[in-house]
Amino acid sequence: MHLDVLDLRNFYYRSALGRAAQKVVRDNLVQIWPHAQGQTVVGFGFAAPLLRPYLPTARRVIALMPGPQGVMPWPQGMANVSVLCEETLWPIDTGAVDRLVVLHGLETSENPTAVLEECSRVLGPGGRAVFIVPNRAGLWSRSDRTPFGYGRPYSLGQLEAQLRTHGFVTETTRSVLYQPPSTRRIWRKMSSLLEQFGRKFPFVAAGGVLMVEVSKQVAAPRKPGLGEVARRPLRILEGVGRPLPEPGFFSSTER
Repeated sequence: MHLDVLDLRNFYYRSALGRAAQKVVRDNLVQIWPHAQGQTVVGFGFAAPLLRPYLPTARRVIALMPGPQGVMPWPQGMANVSVLCEETLWPIDTGAVDRLVVLHGLETSENPTAVLEECSRVLGPGGRAVFIVPNRAGLWSRSDRTPFGYGRPYSLGQLEAQLRTHGFVTETTRSVLYQPPSTRRIWRKMSSLLEQFGRKFPFVAAGGVLMVEVSKQVAAPRKPGLGEVARRPLRILEGVGRPLPEPGFFSSTER
């Protein structure tokens, strides 16, 4: 079940907790992809807050928002790049995307398999995607105060296995959002310290969100015809002598 776009907008743009979460996830995304010069960058779900750093240099930026969620104009004060689309039928040419970000688009979908197939379709050769989902072991998936408390939370192994079945190869994994999903002032003041602690000791505190960067695995092209040619053809009758005539089977002239 997708969340409503107005609830997502209010969380990420109008609440202190949402703005803090947006900054942490976006900063980690920029560390993974420092730039997208001349590339086509697409976001699906509610990935718009993460795409702003790529607006100045990318060839094209598109924010796809699924119909059950709804759409809002984005970015504010600039030409709109957000598009309302079918969840499993995107208005993007096959192989046209260089970078894809999926936020609140996989765990809330009723058909994640079809969503991943569409992700694979639009990514071009060498294209990369980052999937951002709630961590099953983290605190954020247990609180309905944030969008990460809805849908299906994942463990890292579950997410990687699901991506692998669709031809994606894992390149980078991160666990982020170590601060608790609380609006209390003391936690807001300690948020930066908690994020630093979590990055240094990820085995102590489980981050609330998983970020997995993958590349698209492309099969090697095959030549037409048989794939292999036998170097030594099997000789079925090898070693069998020439047939001899039966005794007495001679013409009178041969006698």
